[in-house]
Amino acid sequence: MLRYTVRRLLQLVLVLVVLSLLLFLWLRSLPGGPVTAMLGDRSTPDKRAELTSVLGLDQPLMVQYGKFLGRVAHGNFGQSTGVAPGDSAIGVFADRFPATVELAIGALLFALVFGIPLGYLAARRRGGWLDNAGVVTSLLGVAVPVFFLAFLLKYIFAVKLGWLPPSGRQSPDIDATRVTGFFVLDGLLTREWDASWDAVKHLILPSIALGTIPFAVIFRITRSSVLDVQNEDFIRTAEAKGLTNRTIRSRHILRNALLPVVTVTGLQVGALLAGAVLTEKVFAFPGLGEALSIAFTKKDYPVLQVLILASATTFVLVNMLVDLSYAVIDPRIRTS
Repeated sequence: MLRYTVRRLLQLVLVLVVLSLLLFLWLRSLPGGPVTAMLGDRSTPDKRAELTSVLGLDQPLMVQYGKFLGRVAHGNFGQSTGVAPGDSAIGVFADRFPATVELAIGALLFALVFGIPLGYLAARRRGGWLDNAGVVTSLLGVAVPVFFLAFLLKYIFAVKLGWLPPSGRQSPDIDATRVTGFFVLDGLLTREWDASWDAVKHLILPSIALGTIPFAVIFRITRSSVLDVQNEDFIRTAEAKGLTNRTIRSRHILRNALLPVVTVTGLQVGALLAGAVLTEKVFAFPGLGEALSIAFTKKDYPVLQVLILASATTFVLVNMLVDLSYAVIDPRIRTS
């Protein structure tokens, strides 16, 4: 297991180095570049030349890339020019990261809590009404665009019915104590139950909108996997030995069927990070997705660098953890 973990860590480092190089080259190929973004309307040939020299953009690309890696290693991405002018780019990330994590956790919980049980029940009752309803719902979850579903949920449950808040992370009239930046957790730690519950209510609609595609994928994979596993020879052998249905379902069918589900769940983290841009925009949710949208619009290169690199790092780390968990579930993976 140790050798397998070390090999995955080395692969992770290589992937991050390649990602940083691609990010470095891509940002410098965008129209205008960081000099134009920083100077704005005050741009003149003399000022451009001076700032280009100060930033080291007149040096060879490999020298610039080396300095870029050095700044990344020290967490120095520069100051924001559009999202929060004057604030450090890493500070913008730190302020908004908890919001996106809460939203991603909410979406993933929605997908797992409903996707795995419904997928399992649909497979056990193949051809029944539950199976047909689940398949149709999963197809709708993939087919309906995230932004359209977000607007629809907001209009019905927030505007028309008034059951849930339409935007933000917490109501302005809530006097909450900030501890970690995670509003739900802060309310639990400080025993401010009203603040925690209010934060949960603000998470419900964006979590459902963001979690529909992961739900559909997890449902379909679970259903397909259970159908395959329950027809295997070792299931018939377990039944012939007289094992109870509960033991067969939990130890043999579910455990083996969850292997591909674990893998696809890790891959859905990338979909959550991508969908968060649209979801956060619709619900005015102040997370990384909204910051990324603003940074693109205003050409905030320092914030773009830290957000893209942090999102890619999160995605790679989660997939490494999925690989390790997969190896724990199925020891045969460790030899591959």
